[in-house]
Amino acid sequence: MKTGIIGAGSMGTGIAQLAAFHGHKVVILDRSPEAIQRSKNSLLKILNRMAEKGKISDADAKAIFGRIHFVEKIASFSDCELVIEAIIEDEGIKKDLFRELETVVSDKCILATNTSSLSVSSLASACKNPGRFIGLHFFNPPFLMKLVEVIPALQTDEEVTKTSTSWIEGMGHMPVKAKDTPGFIVNRIARPFYGEALRILDEGLADAATIDWAMTEIGGFRMGPFTLMDYIGNDVNFTVTETVYNAFFQDPRYKPSFTQQRLALAGFLGRKSGRGYYDYRDGAQNPEPDKNREKGEYIFNRILTMLINEAADALHFNVANRDDIDTAMKYGVNYPKGLLKWADEIGIATCVKNMDELTDLYREDRYRCSPLLRNMTTENKTFYGD
Repeated sequence: MKTGIIGAGSMGTGIAQLAAFHGHKVVILDRSPEAIQRSKNSLLKILNRMAEKGKISDADAKAIFGRIHFVEKIASFSDCELVIEAIIEDEGIKKDLFRELETVVSDKCILATNTSSLSVSSLASACKNPGRFIGLHFFNPPFLMKLVEVIPALQTDEEVTKTSTSWIEGMGHMPVKAKDTPGFIVNRIARPFYGEALRILDEGLADAATIDWAMTEIGGFRMGPFTLMDYIGNDVNFTVTETVYNAFFQDPRYKPSFTQQRLALAGFLGRKSGRGYYDYRDGAQNPEPDKNREKGEYIFNRILTMLINEAADALHFNVANRDDIDTAMKYGVNYPKGLLKWADEIGIATCVKNMDELTDLYREDRYRCSPLLRNMTTENKTFYGD
């Protein structure tokens, strides 16, 4: 399949590498000559490193790079069978792009967006033929992160969903199907990993180092929430949180934190700026965690319960099925276990009890228990039962 990619940033470059690696011809467009050059340099560096390590031969590296063509005009997409945009998260800009694309590509060409936060159905509405439109949300870096969220718009033809899914599977990646709702699967369900950690920090119950220690040492997560937010960038993470919050009509469950907003406004963005929740400057001394086991267990159980509650609600509202939810969280954000499987292990009744205790304490709708969890407790059911 000849694949077109618009946007030569890290995401577009990664998708190009993945597609070309699996034999697809790739056309990549970016209106910035500097971005194109960075993309070329990045691809050559990655492919040469793979050859040096013996993962591919020198001939393979040349062949993969040879299947990628950098272009300056959108007319170069005329014979593509699939075009994916990976540009700025601006709805107006994306819609204008797809309107222009439709004047160039064939009637059978699939148009896809890599958006992580915008409505796929809204973007599809810009097209004269919205049935060909679909969301394909890759995770960074696309070559290594196997998960891809497949998000049909309300207008998407079923055959387009099937073809897109087959394309992803053919490259050895794992497609999960998500309803077109804010955050899809991963960015919706993962919000409490950051949001509840920030709430605990804001209340002074523990500092960032202690919360991170609890989630990694006790919970088994690869990164604590504050280390991860510093890695992502506090400006990026805050924007995603704010977008999801507003997209859910300001549901308090997704309410952003003033602390993160202030860090973003101050330019304390994390690793990329040298300061965030931690200080990354030379010679900086960061605080040691309080390794009180009882406190750590409380932090871990509180955040995990909120994550499970969010996953259960996603299932309750048919955002995705059970297996796709657990697959998405294991492979999209590298959680130690699928959250619904984890719920079974600690007990559905325990999850309900934990949520009710938070509700009793705070009297906030933020801590409402998913009706699915409550019903399952009443009926003595589990997610992975008979």
